[in-house]
Amino acid sequence: MSNDDSNDDSTDDSTDDSTTAWALAARGGDPDAVEHFVRALHRDVRRYVAHLCGDPQAVDDLAQDTFLRALGSLHHFEGRSSARAWLLSIARRAVIDSYRYAAARPRLSPAPDWQLAVERAQPHGLPGFDDGIALRDLLAALPDERREAFVLTQLLGLPYAEAAEISHCPIGTVRSRVARARETLMDLLDA
Repeated sequence: MSNDDSNDDSTDDSTDDSTTAWALAARGGDPDAVEHFVRALHRDVRRYVAHLCGDPQAVDDLAQDTFLRALGSLHHFEGRSSARAWLLSIARRAVIDSYRYAAARPRLSPAPDWQLAVERAQPHGLPGFDDGIALRDLLAALPDERREAFVLTQLLGLPYAEAAEISHCPIGTVRSRVARARETLMDLLDA
């Protein structure tokens, strides 16, 4: 993570061009293109959803929901934006819809101490596990808009323009949110 704006060009344009071409070919009914499209963007979708939803148990379901929605809507995709930006917009809506669904239908836990049960179910001793927890805690301390901008640009490596498109805000707002997120994260690390 550097403080310069070199991240604008960090996303490989040929990769975005390829995934967009695969999406357009998949729209035309090419099953191989569907497979290439899903494989090329699956990791990005999972990482983005994981940072948005905060529920490790829901990540795979939300990623799958994202791809189901996308594949069902491919006939609407015209390639005016990159397939990655289009797909991450769908992922964002899938997460928002899951929050709405959960709020409308709260679930009760049968365990007397559900937090302890969740903690015991988490894997331990994996390489980088503690670092991942620390990063997750630091990111959780950021306001939602700043966290989203930071994750899109710094963790997923999207250009600021695509992050702005996904977030439905001006590019300058994304730049500001990322800068403020960096400041907050540095302050938290110093503390």
